[in-house]
Amino acid sequence: MLNYKYILKKAAQLIITLLILTVLIFIISRLAPGDPLRSYFGEAVERMSPEQLGIARESLGLNDNIAVQYMRWLANALKGDFGISYKYRQDVLAVIGSVFINTALLTFSSLVLIFLLSCTLAVLCVMKEGSIIDTLISKAGVATGSIPVFFVALILIMIFSVNLGMLPSSGAYSYSGSGTISDRIPYLVLPVSSIIITHLWYCTHMIKSKLSDEIRKEYVLLCKVKGLSETRIILLHCMKNIMPAIVSMMAVFLPHLIGGTYVVEMVFSYPGLGRLGFESALYHDYNMLMVISLITGFFVTVCSMVSQVINEKLDPRMHHEENCGGGWFE
Repeated sequence: MLNYKYILKKAAQLIITLLILTVLIFIISRLAPGDPLRSYFGEAVERMSPEQLGIARESLGLNDNIAVQYMRWLANALKGDFGISYKYRQDVLAVIGSVFINTALLTFSSLVLIFLLSCTLAVLCVMKEGSIIDTLISKAGVATGSIPVFFVALILIMIFSVNLGMLPSSGAYSYSGSGTISDRIPYLVLPVSSIIITHLWYCTHMIKSKLSDEIRKEYVLLCKVKGLSETRIILLHCMKNIMPAIVSMMAVFLPHLIGGTYVVEMVFSYPGLGRLGFESALYHDYNMLMVISLITGFFVTVCSMVSQVINEKLDPRMHHEENCGGGWFE
């Protein structure tokens, strides 16, 4: 049975979080130095008279104070109108829609592979605890996890694109291709590899720590007495029991992954939300920056909430403790 009070509480938290985010991004972007007219008119702005500049600012609604501009933007946004991009002179949603699938594929591919690889490496380290394999994986993980993602991306480009010529160093698909999955895969290899190399150890270390604590519990000893193999115990019992903790950890990890994705997009000139967000900040494309920030904030917040709901389904004690402890709106 649906708990409508619980759903309304989560929805209110989401709305308030996004509202606060829009206020902060709006104020910071307006106070940052720079002229959005240069983004809209290009070099022609230098030849415009003061009267023309005033008319241009008035037409774009830039002469009003920040509070008025924000309330106007919010009123239009609630109607589904997020304005036009100053740089592209197109509807903001149309521009974002053309690159959203690129970022979604890059992020989802990296997340799935990191999850599978980190679980595999964590199980291997626990089964070979104290061995040379465990030591090598741990030291290699610490080393790679300490390297900035942009530096790893540059190294991969130098090796596999410049020296070997095996993989493309920019773009999301070939100009002559149709943008299908098979056409995109070569362009995803290096960006995804950069993200995995720099983010894998964080997840592996957390899962390994949880799994190491789990195999020392009494029920594991009972399973061994019954004759179950170590592999069966870890995979069928221990991993199942720590899955709520893994899901919660992945929710915490998601913002880091999205940040890494945006950086990688810049290095590989990958047409996605990260590159678009950088350009919108650089060219003072306020409307574009607001929507990209909203999409990112919405995605991270919703995923965290979904993760919490999954944890509560797997472990009902969490929901009971939350109800007993109260919350924002209780």
